[in-house]
Amino acid sequence: MLEGMRDLAQALSIALFGFSSGCAWVAAIVAPNTSYDRLDYSRAEGHVRVLLTSASNHVAFVLIAASALAVLAGAVGAGIVGALAAGGFFTNRWTLAPRKKSERAPAGTKARDKTKRVVAVSLTLIFTLVAVIATGLAIARI
Repeated sequence: MLEGMRDLAQALSIALFGFSSGCAWVAAIVAPNTSYDRLDYSRAEGHVRVLLTSASNHVAFVLIAASALAVLAGAVGAGIVGALAAGGFFTNRWTLAPRKKSERAPAGTKARDKTKRVVAVSLTLIFTLVAVIATGLAIARI
């Protein structure tokens, strides 16, 4: 009975790790490409920022659930790596957080906002790779 529950926890953790990787890929690559193709630059920029902020939170929660299931399945390494990936996705919330607006914006605000978005997309891709590694570790039950 206990072995069956471990196998179920392992299967669910693998599924959730894979789901989070797919969601992150869609949020970082597919949706922004479509946004910049279909919308003007400023609307696409705003859409991508909101998309990355909201999707990162959901992906992080799925990764935390997958990490917990991996630890229950005996794949402690996958749980640790998955928790690291979840922490990385939480950083997008801070990277793209709106700052206090002053009465007059500084001269380089647009360039700084674009840099924040580029950093958030880069972090998303890096931690997607970490989630894929966690998937492999969960498969091997490491």
